[in-house]
Amino acid sequence: MRTRATSALGQGPAAQTPAVLVRDLTKRFPAAVALGGVSFEVRRGEILGLLGPNGAGKTTTLHVLLGLVRPTAGSVRIFGLDPHRERAAALRRVGFASPEALMDWRLGVEENLRVYAEFYGAERASVARALAVLELESEARTKFGELSLGQQMRAGLARALLHSPELLVLDEPTASLDPDISDKTRRLLLSLRKERGLSILYTSHDMAEVEALCDRVVFLHHGRVVAEGTPLAVSRRVLSRADLDAASLEEVFLKISREGGA
Repeated sequence: MRTRATSALGQGPAAQTPAVLVRDLTKRFPAAVALGGVSFEVRRGEILGLLGPNGAGKTTTLHVLLGLVRPTAGSVRIFGLDPHRERAAALRRVGFASPEALMDWRLGVEENLRVYAEFYGAERASVARALAVLELESEARTKFGELSLGQQMRAGLARALLHSPELLVLDEPTASLDPDISDKTRRLLLSLRKERGLSILYTSHDMAEVEALCDRVVFLHHGRVVAEGTPLAVSRRVLSRADLDAASLEEVFLKISREGGA
């Protein structure tokens, strides 16, 4: 069961600034429009699922948010900071993990994490702590290139947590993990959210996982937001079933993929 964060973040103006604010985000490429006016926010202490079929615009949205791709129009903010104009200050507050965000294949896991800890300015003890939390202590000296896909993903999560970020951006973080490690990872994320008021922007194609983790979801389709709200509210609206007493995001996903939204 999900537990909502009990915030100790205060009530001042800074505390009310969303962790992520996306407004009218547009990205045009020469051959296609990837994003056509996307708007949403991630509240402080919230886990938000950014969902949709392949090609919906999720990856482009994340790349703009992380300062990797410049938008054609619109804006993104991380705790009020522009990740393009204030890149270092904004991204210092973000941890990112994705199966595509690899490490140096020639170095051991611990060596890799030490490099990133120094880069982030994280305390030395953060490496051992991250290895323990992600159950990677036995692989600490194993070269990254010799790890299984699941172990590589866990190493990526360990890297994302090194500098105690306020926002985690996680792209399919449990896609290559076995059920036991996936469950432990979800429990870890819920624990971090509860203890630190951590905000999490989460993409996944596992709708049962999304229902278990996310406070709210945003569905994209062809670069536009087509549904937004709690998993239950979105399920009721998209499926036109007001009598639902439990979320059914897999059905929602299929309907949006096939019919284009609510």
